[in-house]
Amino acid sequence: MAWIIAGLGNPGEEYLGTRHNTGRMAVEFYAKSRDANDWKAHKASNSLTSGTAVGKNLAALVLPETFMNKSGNAVAKFVKSARAAEKLVVVYDDLDLPVGKIKVSFDRGSGGHKGIESIMRAVKTKRFTRIRIGVSPETPGGKLKKPQGDKEVNQFILGKFKPAETDELKKVFKKVAEAIDCIVSEGPMIGMNRFN
Repeated sequence: MAWIIAGLGNPGEEYLGTRHNTGRMAVEFYAKSRDANDWKAHKASNSLTSGTAVGKNLAALVLPETFMNKSGNAVAKFVKSARAAEKLVVVYDDLDLPVGKIKVSFDRGSGGHKGIESIMRAVKTKRFTRIRIGVSPETPGGKLKKPQGDKEVNQFILGKFKPAETDELKKVFKKVAEAIDCIVSEGPMIGMNRFN
């Protein structure tokens, strides 16, 4: 059974480079780093797919072409059982972490993230791995500057990264790529120990 690596975001040019597309950008970076950049349209799931081998394991890379809150519709086409979900890794943006940080978790709630809520509903379990990528700025003293209120949050996540943050993201995406390799070859628990 292949691993499924899903990078969450919104489809369409207007969302390119926005904070809410961080998961998608990270998986695109991973595909490039593995020479797996031949994305094909997968009509049944409404997503773009590619594939790679990580050691002895196969990994299918999936970029849902649905909007974020419908991500589960795409992912469920690849994850047919609770057991299969244990080989699902979802990469996405997280407002509760600063730019530059990632966190690996398994079998957790959605933290209010619409894409994760959609996937949990569609695959009927929360027993899958998440790689959360921080998108919030920090004060010079290291305090998180998270937007408050629905309107502010929406504007913020659909906004683009500042140039300095984009440079930081390149380093983060390398770390995400290492974390994906580690999770696929050694399992989520080792991934959590090594990358958190």
